[in-house]
Amino acid sequence: MSAANPWLEEWPWPDKKMHRDALYARIEHLLVMANIGVLATTGKNGPIASPVEYTAEGLTIFLYPQPGSPKLAAIERDPRVCFAVHAAVGNWVSCRGAQLFGPAQMLQPGTPEWAHGMAVLPWEANAAELGRDLQQPPTDPIMKIEPDRVVYTEHWIRRDGFSPRQIWRRKP
Repeated sequence: MSAANPWLEEWPWPDKKMHRDALYARIEHLLVMANIGVLATTGKNGPIASPVEYTAEGLTIFLYPQPGSPKLAAIERDPRVCFAVHAAVGNWVSCRGAQLFGPAQMLQPGTPEWAHGMAVLPWEANAAELGRDLQQPPTDPIMKIEPDRVVYTEHWIRRDGFSPRQIWRRKP
């Protein structure tokens, strides 16, 4: 028995669904708690998963893809991706993460969508870290992932009777 967290022993686990707005807020909070996620695609020889830096706006992910990478070639063939983020995990009580599923879209320089992505991404901080000119914004495409579905896992919410795995869908 877990003296500190006896609710962890409950079996079967609760299956109560969280209200859509509350679930959205928990996912959104998780996404702003980090800036590194894992982008998974399907390459010619199978899955490719790589850690990437990102910025979230709501549940939408923006990132700078590496030009010419196998990942970009994979996305050209099949834009469906999975983007995974997790919080620091110390034990079952703190287990928290999300898998975002949807199409990756490349935003091209000069478009309104690209300008919006540039406003979301902290390009100045990246430029400073890389020793680049702070007066010259990047001119490369930006990747945008707007998820159709999010699988959210958090064991802490079991305390309140919720299932530790919740599914959010763009279309309810």
